[in-house]
Amino acid sequence: MAGVTDLGFRTVCRELGAGYTVTEMVSAKALCYQDKKSLPLLQLGEDEHPAAVQLFGSDPYCMEQAAGLAAEKSGADILDINMGCPVPKVANSGDGSGLMRRPDLAVRVAEAVIRGAGGRPVTVKIRLGWDKGSINCVEFAKAMEQAGAAAVAVHGRTKTQMYAGTANWDHIKAVKEALSIPVIANGDVFSAADAVRILRYTGADMAMIGRGCFGNPWIFQQAAAALEGREIPPLPPLAERCDTAVRQFTLSAAQKGEHIACLEARKHYAWYLKGVPYAGYYKEQISRVSTLADIYRVTEGIKRDLSDEAGR
Repeated sequence: MAGVTDLGFRTVCRELGAGYTVTEMVSAKALCYQDKKSLPLLQLGEDEHPAAVQLFGSDPYCMEQAAGLAAEKSGADILDINMGCPVPKVANSGDGSGLMRRPDLAVRVAEAVIRGAGGRPVTVKIRLGWDKGSINCVEFAKAMEQAGAAAVAVHGRTKTQMYAGTANWDHIKAVKEALSIPVIANGDVFSAADAVRILRYTGADMAMIGRGCFGNPWIFQQAAAALEGREIPPLPPLAERCDTAVRQFTLSAAQKGEHIACLEARKHYAWYLKGVPYAGYYKEQISRVSTLADIYRVTEGIKRDLSDEAGR
């Protein structure tokens, strides 16, 4: 979710029903070295509660120091340790899901973050294991509980799977049955119906939506309606969806600067147009935007040319 769940996108998701949000991953080492690029990642919205700062790293001393810094700078309600990131440059260096190959070290990391958290709850996100031959999520999650974690989130894939194939919810169910602390289910929640199914199937306490919200922050209000037995609201008209996208990019530009926000908007806006008929022409224009003025211009074209077509 790096480069996705910035303050602008989280703000939009909260407005559309997300009950709990988590920052992008923040490097503990970068925080300890007072890296100027990392500090803005800790910023939460004015009303962004409950919310967590997500830390990654594998050095217990550094993680403890980073936890204290993150808690102080962000005001977050919860600190989350990412022990599930499968990206090679993270996992292969022993961080993220690399910690699942070293449970003893992972326990020391969790204990260190808990010490540094200043009384805030500490949660841990994991995967099923490194690969299908070393699935250890149940034992690993139990170790996190014993270390003092307040909750565990489980993504139903191994590290080597990355995001391929289908998430295995059976293992999430097994983790839930083995733990007394809350378990958060994650993996292949792309619709309101998926949110209902993963919770019923696994018995988990919460559903975490990751890739399913790319370009679709409305999934949160749809999932909430489905879980409450209400009628699922449809996606709004394309023009309104574009306005939401522009609001997201404007918020992001205010936080991180127009240039960076617009570069990141290229992928986000393409996600917002996924499945829209005849959107290829505008996706090609979006791939070159570099200013908010570019985004406004493209948006006007989309509203003029595609909104009627998408509504048919």
